[in-house]
Amino acid sequence: MAKNQISPSKKGTTLEILQYLFIAVVLMYFGRSLFIPLSFALLISLILYPVCKWMERKGINFNLAIGISLIAVTFLLASLFFLLFSQILEFSNEWQSLETKLEETLNQLSIFLTDQFGINEEKQLSYIKNTINNSGSQIFSLLKDTLYSLSESLFYLLIVPVFSALILFNRQLLVEALYHLFPLDKTEMIHEIIVETIHEYYKFIKGMLVVYVIVGILNSIGLAIIGVPYPFLFGFTASILTFIPYVGIMVSSLLPITVAWITFNSIWYPLGVIAVFTLVQVLEAYIIFPYAVGSRLKINTLAVLIMIIAGGILWGAAGMILFIPFISIVKLIADRTEGLKSLSLLLSDGKQFQ
Repeated sequence: MAKNQISPSKKGTTLEILQYLFIAVVLMYFGRSLFIPLSFALLISLILYPVCKWMERKGINFNLAIGISLIAVTFLLASLFFLLFSQILEFSNEWQSLETKLEETLNQLSIFLTDQFGINEEKQLSYIKNTINNSGSQIFSLLKDTLYSLSESLFYLLIVPVFSALILFNRQLLVEALYHLFPLDKTEMIHEIIVETIHEYYKFIKGMLVVYVIVGILNSIGLAIIGVPYPFLFGFTASILTFIPYVGIMVSSLLPITVAWITFNSIWYPLGVIAVFTLVQVLEAYIIFPYAVGSRLKINTLAVLIMIIAGGILWGAAGMILFIPFISIVKLIADRTEGLKSLSLLLSDGKQFQ
């Protein structure tokens, strides 16, 4: 057989893998309402498992250990939502001053347009009316998407702890069922993968903490350069609230934008705040997150970036977070499977070749 020819067995294996991949992608896309909270629950369960085991070794009851761990996680998530709504309340307290400032700005803009371009007030009002009419459907769509994201986040806040409790409570049953899916000679390999998966998820969380700290520092430096009051407060609040998809970053940016506008009496400062947050978000999504998380999971930045984009396409912002630990599990399996060595090398950070 010629060297450049592919054997029928390899062709069959490749086709089979592509078929399974296609089925998995279809299931993940159409079943995302179930798989997203279930994946978050699995992530939390793997993180809390060592904590539960530690409490059990200290003599704490099995069920009580699970309850204490989940109460701590629920309190953390509830604190994030409390921070979110406190930002909304703070913004509402500044609304009267903001409304006055908005009217002044519109009046100044109207005078400028009249003086410089000869556009009288009647034409301006007609243009504004037409713009509002044309953009009404877009505003409605934006509000609908925002409300959907908020309701989705609240649903996850309620259902994820329930899933996590059930996974932790039935962990022995789930592991035994997993063992029975594979031949007996693979049991040790499956056990190693489970143990290392717990360690990988722990590294993932450490990487996420590094990301939030870096993003908070960059936000704060950017706001300080502009001159916005309380830059570290606003910068780290925005960093923490990015954990809540879509809604978090929008709400966390409203207050510094409002404060900048009221404080400096210029539209350029609020635009500067928007520019800072936008730039940091881009850096976080495409540079900081892949590098900080990927390096801890020993996965190359290119693979992490591809998974972030694929996760965003399939599951939105949640997928951008969840697909990284998914790919780490795939790499663990590939490392121990002879037929997947090429995939293992493709995902590796390449340090073994340096």
